[in-house]
Amino acid sequence: MRLRLDLSYDGTDFHGWAAQPGLRTVQGEIQSALATILRHDRPPQLTCAGRTDAGVHARGQVAHVDLDDVDPTALERRLRRLLPDDIGLRALTIAPEGFDARFAALERRYVYRICDAPSGPDPLLRGIVVRRARRLDVDAMNDAAAHLLGEHDFASFCKKRDGATTIRTLLELQATRTGDLVETTVRADAFCHSMVRALMGALVAVGEGRFPASWSGEVLAGAARDARVTVMPAHGLVLEQVLYPDDDGLADRAAASRRRRDE
Repeated sequence: MRLRLDLSYDGTDFHGWAAQPGLRTVQGEIQSALATILRHDRPPQLTCAGRTDAGVHARGQVAHVDLDDVDPTALERRLRRLLPDDIGLRALTIAPEGFDARFAALERRYVYRICDAPSGPDPLLRGIVVRRARRLDVDAMNDAAAHLLGEHDFASFCKKRDGATTIRTLLELQATRTGDLVETTVRADAFCHSMVRALMGALVAVGEGRFPASWSGEVLAGAARDARVTVMPAHGLVLEQVLYPDDDGLADRAAASRRRRDE
């Protein structure tokens, strides 16, 4: 039986999503809790929609796990009791046929939050909002973003992983201002390692007037990491939502995604 888990978490005290020996991670905590509940010697393997880096938060993470002979309602209740306070299990349900949290996803949506007020962000929000001392020109940021939309090789904005493609389709990159808070929505079919925070580094550089808007396109065309692009701090980034097709389209979407990853 495949189960879908809808999750939220405060990434502050985690070394990212992926389980790592000796380190506290989101995946590690959930798998450990499942192993305790199910009395398994080895924890069951969770697959998520997108592995978040150390310090990155999530409101709409999705994962799946394959388990036999479990009552989903009872498991959901027990798992909620056992998980730490910085992980929230929003729902645990039986996944429809063909569901794969990673490969069946149509898109992921992140939001990056920056405060450029002289006084900094509200202290109650300092764990999810990045402080910048210079006022950001949001119009310039959006002009820079326009050069990055569409399907491209985003090697300039990614940490390369052996055997992994850096070709992605960036669906939305849009900054909006509300008072001293700048929120940038980033949507894509998928993201490679550190891509969102590197994209934000380029937009912030333009927004602060250090480069013209066209510079982002030049960086993209370079197809290699550019030392002038700063990877922005992790705590300003939140995975807000993962979208999937209707149940009838899940298997086809997963198969198509796997083919693209293998090309």
